[in-house]
Amino acid sequence: MISDIGTVIWRERKTLFRYRGSRLRTVLSVLVPVVLVAVYFPWQVEDWADSYASLFSAVVPMMMVLLTVPDSFAGERERHTLGTLLSTRLPDRAILFGKLVVSVGLGFWMMLGVLALALVTANTAHWDGQVHFYSATVLLVDLGFGLLLAALIAGAGVLISLRASTVQEAQQLLGVTVMTPPMVLGLVALLLRERIADLVEGVGATSAVLIVMAALAAAAAGLVTAAAARFRRARLILD
Repeated sequence: MISDIGTVIWRERKTLFRYRGSRLRTVLSVLVPVVLVAVYFPWQVEDWADSYASLFSAVVPMMMVLLTVPDSFAGERERHTLGTLLSTRLPDRAILFGKLVVSVGLGFWMMLGVLALALVTANTAHWDGQVHFYSATVLLVDLGFGLLLAALIAGAGVLISLRASTVQEAQQLLGVTVMTPPMVLGLVALLLRERIADLVEGVGATSAVLIVMAALAAAAAGLVTAAAARFRRARLILD
């Protein structure tokens, strides 16, 4: 199973940015969030390495998954290569998880680079004679939050891509799906900001973040499970 997943990952790495002139588009699409998270925010926040302001780095893997995961199956269908992929002896789970790992992994590695660049920016902007590093708690929370958010979006993206006719359709549906919950939650948070502030103060910032991460983990696991259940090779070949 592991070797089969590795085969899918190798194939995806070779084809991910080969079509639709997407290399340049991908670079331009992530440039703004990278500059914001790796340069602007740490330049403004004096205690960047010791605060949860660095959670903004999770925007980078989120953007990468939004750009890449719609191509997972809709792209294969659009390029007329889906039938060829499904006719191989690769197990269904290997195909599914291989495509998930590529999108999530690419976003996660970019997040590592952004966190490193942000640390350089923070030390340069707020130099006090010594080099500051992320605290262990902040770093682990940043990495965990970014990984879970990427997995959540990847699960939703694969579910959409399995049925979308084109990559553009999958991107549009995923964009709406991803943006709607934050808008609703943001409105609720605005209306209940005092109660939420009291709640966070009562449980502590770290505990509040861990609760959110647990909710993200449960949602991501549910979406990936749903995608695995919906993956039907015979039906996809007919599509």
